[in-house]
Amino acid sequence: MATPKVFIDGSSGTTGLRIQDVLTSRKDINLSVLAYDERRDPTKRQDAIAEADLAILCLPDGAAVEASGWANAGQTKVIDTSTAHRVAENWVYGLPEMNPAQRKKIIESSRVSNPGCYPTGLILSIRPVIEQGLLLSDAAITIHALSGYSGGGKNLIAKWEGAQSGLMNLPFESPYALETRHKHIPEMTSYSGLKHEPQFMPSVGPFINGMRLEIPLHKTMLQNSATATDVWEVLDQFYSSEPFVNVHSIDNALAYSDPAFDPRSTNGTNRVDISVIPNAIGHALIIIQIDNLGKGASGAAVQNMNLMLGLPENAGLTS
Repeated sequence: MATPKVFIDGSSGTTGLRIQDVLTSRKDINLSVLAYDERRDPTKRQDAIAEADLAILCLPDGAAVEASGWANAGQTKVIDTSTAHRVAENWVYGLPEMNPAQRKKIIESSRVSNPGCYPTGLILSIRPVIEQGLLLSDAAITIHALSGYSGGGKNLIAKWEGAQSGLMNLPFESPYALETRHKHIPEMTSYSGLKHEPQFMPSVGPFINGMRLEIPLHKTMLQNSATATDVWEVLDQFYSSEPFVNVHSIDNALAYSDPAFDPRSTNGTNRVDISVIPNAIGHALIIIQIDNLGKGASGAAVQNMNLMLGLPENAGLTS
């Protein structure tokens, strides 16, 4: 079998650059990117997509829709890292660990939408708990989320790295988009098992990448007298064979010390860390740590690429 050709459309952006870094040394694919002065040429891009076995789109939503249309004319498989197709029909959601059938769907699909970083953490931590009946699907979920400033794209990166002085020395996190319906809400609701849109409170801090989500579960939300230990047992069993999902023991989670639950702890990996913290009153707190540029973006794209091309799923990735 010929070595598959992979084209990155949008290789100069944050996600595209990270994917390119991961794939450059791979010998089991032929990596293709356009020269910087050709990256906006629609003819060059269209030809490159047509010539590829698989194209990874690292583009704004509108451009991703256009580029995926070009791929429809040929046999090119597509991974879209934008939000354009995450809840679209005829696209498979690219989160292999989401349920037992998802990995097979990705393998067999020619159109895969890469998950968002925040939704990855929510879905992996909440969905199994709902499916096992410990949490009702109509629960009112709140997410307090902290990301590195790269999570906001080029404009936020420019703002934090010089356009607005003093941000890199900020001694606290800075909330944003509190008044909007955040672009991640549709996929959070569609794939988590929740009936109601969660209350999502994102913020950024003075570091470029890394992410932490905190999801409190009030004791009145837990069903059948479930405890934090029951929640932990569900997650630990569900992900016991998943190399990229690490469920910490409760003892390890409770052994936290300052700085606690560093959002940068999984940086450079394709790993998701999940901790469950019990409270004496009966509440539970789920904490997720993930690299927003790793499993939350580029790592997920590489993992999906490996599956779609029949390569080892962990090729080029670290847990």
